[in-house]
Amino acid sequence: MNVYILVEGKRTEKKVYPAWLSILTPHLKKVNIAGDVSDDNYYLISGEGYPSLLSHLKNAIDEVNEISKFRYLVLCLDAEEETVQSRIDEINTYLKREQCILQNAELVIVVQNPCFETWFLGNRKLFKRQPQSPELCRYIRFYNVSEGDPEEMPALEERMTRAQFHVAYLREMFEERNISYSKRNPGEICEAHFLTELIKRNEETNHISSFREFLNLCDMINYKK
Repeated sequence: MNVYILVEGKRTEKKVYPAWLSILTPHLKKVNIAGDVSDDNYYLISGEGYPSLLSHLKNAIDEVNEISKFRYLVLCLDAEEETVQSRIDEINTYLKREQCILQNAELVIVVQNPCFETWFLGNRKLFKRQPQSPELCRYIRFYNVSEGDPEEMPALEERMTRAQFHVAYLREMFEERNISYSKRNPGEICEAHFLTELIKRNEETNHISSFREFLNLCDMINYKK
């Protein structure tokens, strides 16, 4: 069983998703060319941001149809200022307008709400309850992500989108722990212990519910292997 994965981001998703898949679906092996899939492989490509992702999705459907060896075509993208459902509706409307039809594969849409980094905020062990950084203290007074659902956190200031604020919050949390993090080098986020904390947070609180959609996908892959 093979999986074709199209992610929105140019850097973080291309490193984190393969790392997480190696933990959650270890039987899947990555290939660098879609046509090289045989059995229990996955191919991952970036859509280079939104909305250019849409044209990549159209090409991905053509490629999946042509190769005819994929069980799933997985699309991973940020909700940004939209709701999860409105982003899904937007994708489906685009596919209908462009008359894009998957022939022998199933489309799975994973919407990171509002962005990929929001999921990472769910790691309660990363959170420091008495930080030294004045900026992080200000963020925590505004919204404590160790207690409240990170997906429900609004932007602190009008000049920021929710996604931009979530990224800023995450960077402050990492800096407080003296851990390096950047979109190009997500570091510990790729590790099993970090992923375990996110799974635990979701199971115990139902927080970061859009992350659960990714876990459900991994469960489907494992069930149908």
